[in-house]
Amino acid sequence: MIFTQYYLDCLSQASYLVGDESTGRAVVVDPRRDVGEYVTDAAEAGLSIELVVETHFHADFLSGHLEMAAATGAEIGYSSVASPEFDYRPLGDGERLVLGEVVLEFRHTPGHTPESLSIVVWENADDPEPYAVLTGDTLFIGDVGRPDLLVSCGHSRDELAGCLYDSLHERLMTLPDATRVFPGHGAGSACGKNLSTDTSSTIGEQRRSNYAVKAPDRETFIGLITEGQPTAPAYFPYDAVLNQSEHGLLDEEQPPGDLSLDDVDRAVAGGAVLVDVRDPEDFARGHLLGAINVGLNGRYAEFAGSVVPVDVDIVLFADPGTELEAKNRLARIGFDRVVGCLVDPYQVMTQHPERTSTASRLTADVLVDRIVDVDDLQVVDVRAVMECGTGGVIPGSVNLPVSMVRERMGELSPERPTVVYCAGGYRSSVVASMLRCEGFGDVSDLVGGFGAWESSVEKVV
Repeated sequence: MIFTQYYLDCLSQASYLVGDESTGRAVVVDPRRDVGEYVTDAAEAGLSIELVVETHFHADFLSGHLEMAAATGAEIGYSSVASPEFDYRPLGDGERLVLGEVVLEFRHTPGHTPESLSIVVWENADDPEPYAVLTGDTLFIGDVGRPDLLVSCGHSRDELAGCLYDSLHERLMTLPDATRVFPGHGAGSACGKNLSTDTSSTIGEQRRSNYAVKAPDRETFIGLITEGQPTAPAYFPYDAVLNQSEHGLLDEEQPPGDLSLDDVDRAVAGGAVLVDVRDPEDFARGHLLGAINVGLNGRYAEFAGSVVPVDVDIVLFADPGTELEAKNRLARIGFDRVVGCLVDPYQVMTQHPERTSTASRLTADVLVDRIVDVDDLQVVDVRAVMECGTGGVIPGSVNLPVSMVRERMGELSPERPTVVYCAGGYRSSVVASMLRCEGFGDVSDLVGGFGAWESSVEKVV
């Protein structure tokens, strides 16, 4: 058997290639949209991908099922209770797919979504126990899938949570303890609240250590998993719908088009958003006025999808050589409206100093002094609510998670001096740049984030 896990750190997303060496038949599960790596790996291993299985309609990324089908001729498989707008192979509960020696069994495991399924993998058909189970967003390492993302689609969170309880205990925890567990996400994903950094485990280990699995009864379970979930990024509903629909295919080899400064101006005048994908430090040293900073070296797509509307064109400001990556990573969440990238960006800034600005970034020591000296200072904490609850806060700060900034920006005063902070300094640069674009006059962000603040305060004490 060939079994490969592909883990995408920037989205905390896992996908899988499962193949039978004796027959050369293979299946890909939950592929990302740039499918070239799967196709290449399969070809090098002598495998033919015949089926793309989606464990559910994803909300956190746009899956590559259409791209994979176009590239390989593979069928697209979903649970038989799903109803996408394109041709697909319905996979019944308990249905088996014999690839050769390798056998896959599809088990319906609703809860995270109504159409969620898991895939039990046998390395050999006559093995007494399965090799593994691919659990999608039903069972994570240390957590389970959140049941509240479809509340706006007519499903109550408690209803789905009850279904999830049944799926776990009737369909997954009945597997032998030695069965390996391979989930759809890991730590950092907004699809749960307590995901481990581990990317695999076993049924036995999850039975012993997973707080949700250990819940003594259905009522307790529902309470545990419906409380304290992080705010979902704004693009989640968009992707959940898009994954069910026909849409254009990604050309992962095609870089964004070249734009002059005049081209950029015309695009922005027409409603486009200028996204500067450099690190916060580089952005602070100099950037074009009106740019939002979402660094490519962080959780770029997730936070771009949190602050950039889904229905606007996007213009990129990127270091030469990173343009294609910046475009493709946005495409992974369905943001295909990248109209181009500014050519010779540093030369443009040099030639047009009147069009550039720097960004104020404060050290923790300076912020300590400023809190004492500036009476009307507005300190904004853009971490998730759970981060604030467990790790402490800067006294007097207001919590405004990144995913809620556009919705709740009216709670802040543009006239007051403002300092934005997060855990380490990445998200704060995103939000601070947004506020400047919205007319906030005096905005800084905290270098090193709350960790730097804690260290500074400890020195003072």
